[in-house]
Amino acid sequence: MLTKNINFNNFPYKKKNSIKNIFNNIKKNYFLEKEKVLLSLSDQYKYSFDLKKISKLKKFSIYRIIGMGGSILGAEAIYNFLKFKIKKKFIFLNNLKSGVNKKSEKKNILNLIISKSGNTLETITNFNIQKINKNCIFITENKNNYLRKIAKKMKCEIIEHKNYIGGRYSVLSEVGMLPAELMGLNEKKFKQFNYLINNKKFINNLISNVEGILQCVKKGKTNSVILNYNEDSQSFFYWYQQLVAESLGKKSKGILPIVSQMPRDNHSVMQFYLDGPKNNFFTFFDVFNHKSEKIYKSNLLKSHSYLKNKSIDEIIFAQRLATEKIFKKKQIPFRSFFVKKKNEQTLGELFCFFILETILLSRALKVNPFDQPSVELIKKETKKILI
Repeated sequence: MLTKNINFNNFPYKKKNSIKNIFNNIKKNYFLEKEKVLLSLSDQYKYSFDLKKISKLKKFSIYRIIGMGGSILGAEAIYNFLKFKIKKKFIFLNNLKSGVNKKSEKKNILNLIISKSGNTLETITNFNIQKINKNCIFITENKNNYLRKIAKKMKCEIIEHKNYIGGRYSVLSEVGMLPAELMGLNEKKFKQFNYLINNKKFINNLISNVEGILQCVKKGKTNSVILNYNEDSQSFFYWYQQLVAESLGKKSKGILPIVSQMPRDNHSVMQFYLDGPKNNFFTFFDVFNHKSEKIYKSNLLKSHSYLKNKSIDEIIFAQRLATEKIFKKKQIPFRSFFVKKKNEQTLGELFCFFILETILLSRALKVNPFDQPSVELIKKETKKILI
């Protein structure tokens, strides 16, 4: 168990002390405010917007968020994971899309345009194509970039994106917490960091988890396959995918996260996972759903009477348990998360767990978790072609 809302079972691993030493150093530097990127995870973080003024922004019926990568994935993960609590409609433009959303263009929309650099090509393109000319808030660095210039021209509000927080680490900063507040959620409840780094059970699981991953990597298992049994968590793992791949994929090192939707993928790629190349380690992820629909006897033949009154959640649970048993028999390394309660605290804990996991892995692999140098090469080359 991580904390009371999440059951966690770890990889089999051989205990070492190297990761514990790395963690203790990170914790020490955090309290000395040297690990600045972690500040946004705590309730002591000071936003560059006034929470008291957010209420005036809640009058809108639709919210459109325009961004790429870490500028939007965190907010989309929050929205989909907790949508049962959210009454407002959110639209996410997270890839290049043609045309205008004609169904909503005349409605009461607030636009959030987010880019740390303020020069992200796809974000600028989508903003232009949507023909937006009012009701905008821009979140960007305090630099003379494109978004800041256009915001000043439109006389729109600008919220500072702190320069020490990279996009993929920004989910609990302005980038994710302003949208969360507009969703009607409580940003304070996401901020679990100070509690978690003093929780022995959480820390022991985190450290042993990282040790288990590193032992997989040393054996050539560098694909991190997420077997996700909860559809509402799919966006969360796209956030995780960017976090891990972009942070660790350097110097011919790294881990490739692959998001697999279960139980659908039992009928497509599971055969490959079970009997294909042994370069994968796996994460089982599921969420308890006590409101899932049931199968009734009137629709069943006698041969399948064992399904009578079984809920979808019970069937998914059985499939997950069966798959875990087969993985054990085949000695395929995996860990498992089972979320017992979906709320802001639980999601905040998951964000913290995977951010800390990624930073610990980067220190052990001796790569910089905060840059993406080769991606910048593509941006420069694209600009040359378009000019």
